[in-house]
Amino acid sequence: MKSSDMPLDIDQIIKKSQEVCTLAGAKLTDKRKNVLIVLLAAATPLSAYEIVERYKTHFHEALPVMSVYRMLDFLIQEKLVHKLETSGQYMSCAHITCEHQHETPQFLICDRCGSVKEIGIKQHIIAELERSIQSTGFTLAHQQLELHGICEHCQIKPQ
Repeated sequence: MKSSDMPLDIDQIIKKSQEVCTLAGAKLTDKRKNVLIVLLAAATPLSAYEIVERYKTHFHEALPVMSVYRMLDFLIQEKLVHKLETSGQYMSCAHITCEHQHETPQFLICDRCGSVKEIGIKQHIIAELERSIQSTGFTLAHQQLELHGICEHCQIKPQ
């Protein structure tokens, strides 16, 4: 998939991703960029193995799955990709090109079609949750929320 083959919005997201990495002192290598492109082009979150398959199809190059995991770790660290903990799948961040301060991500996962919508949780809500959790003596490891249900599209269409 050459740059000229990419939809304009994916091309803009990649440019912004390169800027984000450069500002952080990191490098968005071609292979990392291509993994991000695979995720940006996907309609639903993908496992590392699905990324390997699509990467080979789109870029005519095989990647070892362990390399993909390392690339995904990098992309997560740079806040370009999210890992859905309940399914072990990955998706691109919906807010890469936004200029505002990112809120804590919450994922609305459709149990019928597998689509995921990323929305942000206001910081004051997260702070209240943290206070409530800390009062129990529990230490929170992750703030990410994943809520399962049925998306609007699947609610409208017959089963």
